[in-house]
Amino acid sequence: MITNSFGIERIIAPTNGRSLASVYAGLVYAVAYDPMAADGIKAQTYNALAFLDQRLSELGSEKSALLQVTIYLDDMSLKTEMDEVWCEWIGPKENWPQRACVGVDLGDEGKTLIEIVVTAIKLGPSEDV
Repeated sequence: MITNSFGIERIIAPTNGRSLASVYAGLVYAVAYDPMAADGIKAQTYNALAFLDQRLSELGSEKSALLQVTIYLDDMSLKTEMDEVWCEWIGPKENWPQRACVGVDLGDEGKTLIEIVVTAIKLGPSEDV
């Protein structure tokens, strides 16, 4: 992790010019995808959410502290299958963030089926949710 002159902490991505996550002023901003590009939306959703759990943990947050989520799907006909995995992962109603789902071309000829962008609260030592 690196910190810039403004105090923004960043987890740098393996791809040039971007970060996997940033934290500033008590908020965590992160992106998740399936780094293995598994076959099928359910497998990719599961892997992307595990990847997201890791990023949130590294920056002092967790899924119950999510405020906002945007899910980008390569094919909106996969939304129902993605939702099955999402709903199992997110848990009870008190964890449910504001969420949108958008159909987009993720730019790699259909290999990546899902990308997830989130904003969460950074938890302090006594703020475990």
